[in-house]
Amino acid sequence: MMDTYIAYFDETGDDGVTTASSEFFVLTSLYMSSEKWQSNFDKIRECRKSLKNQFGFHISEELHTKHLLSDKDPYRKYGWTPEQKRDVVKALTICISDLDAKIVNVVIDKTRFHDQNYHVLENALKYNIQRIENDSNGQWNYLIITDQGRLPPMRRTARAIRAYNPIQSKFSFEYTNQPIHNLIEDILEKDSVESYFIQICDFVSYIVHLYYKIHEKKGTLPNRVGKVVDEEFIGRVMATLKKGGVLNLKANSNNSYGLVIYPK
Repeated sequence: MMDTYIAYFDETGDDGVTTASSEFFVLTSLYMSSEKWQSNFDKIRECRKSLKNQFGFHISEELHTKHLLSDKDPYRKYGWTPEQKRDVVKALTICISDLDAKIVNVVIDKTRFHDQNYHVLENALKYNIQRIENDSNGQWNYLIITDQGRLPPMRRTARAIRAYNPIQSKFSFEYTNQPIHNLIEDILEKDSVESYFIQICDFVSYIVHLYYKIHEKKGTLPNRVGKVVDEEFIGRVMATLKKGGVLNLKANSNNSYGLVIYPK
């Protein structure tokens, strides 16, 4: 009997292409065997209990990493020092790197195109699902659960690539149709407040967003974030996730962290 995996999705940045939009859009998926779901949940729960004991961070409080590092509500009430915030990030990083799961990160770099009709979210989702499908290699099927707010375009995209999913050959400019076979059901929706796993995707996608901005694009950290973490710290978080084996490096063998970056 074929195993079933559960894939969770969340993003950093917006999917707009106007001058007011974010430069980058990062879509992160975290997927695991349903047999590993409970043990992974227990690991995160224990981490959150530890954060409650050390820093007062309530177990049911939603983790929204951008707001945490930017000293925005609801985290301002905790009065954490920059060092304490770094300790929270370190604890979460170690927890995530210990999960029996895989992570795919797709970066849509909007500075690489000027097409107002480029479908940012739809392309990011398509590229991410393709990597999960490749990893499954026909050995397991999977369900997708995403945060609330963008369900209609995500469902349309997932339905479309079940029938038509053009993949460019590595050796030519020709495309072949490789429909998605192992995704079961429509994409499902869950409030991130109710899901530790979606919050983990939020954490990783924001770290990847920062890493891409400062390491790949040689930009600078946002002012508030730069008062808490620096370029080296973000690099260490990425290195820890890689060492833990949780990043799907096969998603892009040309990138040291497996980041899938489009347009090429």
